[in-house]
Parts: sequence; C-alpha cells; structure tokens
Amino acid sequence: MNDKALKRLTLVSDAWHPQVNGVVRSIESTNRELEKMGVAVTMITPDLFRSMPMPTYPEIRLALATYGQVARKIAKSAPDYVHIATEGPLGFKARRYCLKRGMRFTTSYHTRFPEYVAARLPIPKDMLYGIVRRFHNSGNGCMVATDSLARELEERGIKNLMRWSRGIDNRLFQPRPKSEAPFGGLKRPVFLTVARVAVEKNLPALLELKLPGSIVVVGDGPARKALEEKFPEAYFAGMLRDEALAKAYAEADVFVFTSKTDTFGNTIIEALSSGVPVAAFPVTGPSDILGGHDQAGVLDDDLEAACLKALECEPEKARELALSYTWEAAARQFHDNMVAAHGD
Repeated sequence: MNDKALKRLTLVSDAWHPQVNGVVRSIESTNRELEKMGVAVTMITPDLFRSMPMPTYPEIRLALATYGQVARKIAKSAPDYVHIATEGPLGFKARRYCLKRGMRFTTSYHTRFPEYVAARLPIPKDMLYGIVRRFHNSGNGCMVATDSLARELEERGIKNLMRWSRGIDNRLFQPRPKSEAPFGGLKRPVFLTVARVAVEKNLPALLELKLPGSIVVVGDGPARKALEEKFPEAYFAGMLRDEALAKAYAEADVFVFTSKTDTFGNTIIEALSSGVPVAAFPVTGPSDILGGHDQAGVLDDDLEAACLKALECEPEKARELALSYTWEAAARQFHDNMVAAHGD
C-alpha cells in the first residue's frame, strides 16, 4: 500500500438506495473497509436532494439538485480527495465543481451507459460514448473492475485507467445443504439467475432454453410481468436480500449469468462463493472471473451448452475461486488509486 494515506474522501454517486445493484453494493463495501483504514467518507447521493424517478427505471432517483447545492455540500465536506462514481446529474455537477477549482478527482466506470440508453432511446452509441469519454478523461484516473474492460475502454479513447476489483462476503455467501424440492417444490437441477428484471440483463437468453429441472429468477424490475406471462414455467422469486438471497444462491445447481453488457458481475462471485458453478457468455466480466477456471464454471456462446456442462463442474472449485476476492483487497486498490491520481 502507498505510504501516503487518505484522510477525508467525498464520494459522489447517482446510484444509491433504494437501488439494489452492484454499484451500490460495491460502494458500500468499499466504504466499510476504507473506514477501517481511517478514511472519513462523505457520501453525496440523490437522497440528500429533491428527486424524481427515472423514466423506465423508477428505482433510480434522479437528483434535482442545483450546481450550487452540490458545490456547497462538497465544500462543506472539506475533502482531501473526491471520487465521482457515476455519469449522472450529481456526477456532472461534481465534475464541474472540481474542474472550476482545479481540484483533482477520480471517476469509475460501473455501467455501460451508452448501451443502456441506446436500448431504450434512438440515440447513437457513438454519440453517447463521446459524452462518456469527455466525462472520464477530464479526471485524473478512471477506475475499472477488469483488464478486459480496460482494454475495451482504451480502444474507445478513455485514458488513465486504473484497476479496482471487487470482493465478496464469503461468510454470508457460502455453501449450504440443498433441499430435495427447493423453492417450494421445484424439480432439480435448478438453474438460477439473480438480476434486475430489465431489458439490458438479457434474461430471455435463459428463459427460452429447454433445460432439465427448473429455472429460477431472483430479482424485480419493469420487465417482470411480461416475462412471467411469456414464460409461466419459470419461477420468479422476486427481490431477495441478505440471508434470503444467500439461501437462494446455495439452493442452485448452476448459476446462469445472462448479461452481455455488465462490466463485472458481482452476482457471479456471490454464486461461486455459495459453491455454485456458473454458466455465462464469454464476455467482459465472466471471462475475467472464470477464464482459466474451467472447473468453477463454463463460458460458451451457446448458453444451453454452458448450462449443461456447468452441472459437471466442482462446487469446491467454485468456492475456492471466490475466496480470492476480498473487499479488503479491493478497498486497498481503491485507496492507492486515489493517492496515485492525486499525485501524492
């Protein structure tokens, strides 16, 4: 770890409660470890301001804050370091504040914002990537979770990329005894996915498969009603948290990661930590986690083949791989990235 140390960090994020997603969990878990390291973290998030639900994604609250309101909160926090986690209304105002004052700051790339918007609105992805490029290149470092994502963003002209990996609570997510008839009487094998039930998660890629046993979807979102009607044979468990979520993972025989646009895949390591092999497409995130670990999971463009092959994987190897991810190590990466970006 760098000999220099953070003292006061102000972290600005448009993603925050009541959202339940990888961005929020990553920030919360990193903050807990930073505080153990003596860092005082001030969060600037939508719950501090008037807000409105984002169209098509009401769980996201868009802060209706003025630039002056955001500027005053940053100034009051008297930060040694500023990190801007998202390219949203708060993120852009915080960026403006830092640039006006010549204050160094870092950003992070959590979500494929261009793909997400282009899936909903007729806006060219190249135009959206231009916005993303200007946003991140104006800072002193952009943190990304994986090497393959860094290579992808470099090709799109984003500079000063830094690695910030992810961790897992391996005491909560751990192997547990499996029920004979899980989820109220379903047949095995159980192919489970945990995701927001929305277009970008590509859930029909699993729901359309002709697999033995049962398919279980944990999560909620705008596409849930339509998917439940179209795929009545699948079991939709709704949103689960904490112990209930951990129990659901442990009941699965295979975890299926359907997304092709996630930048990491926290749910992959939650499943692995639960001793559940993973089936996924060979894309950024799954490839970084599972590459070279063919006994912990299977990558294949044919997702049905991946699911069936994953039944032959070893739960012990899945758990072993997950144990290499810790929030302590991820937070130390984040800390040292901040110090390096600020030229200390």
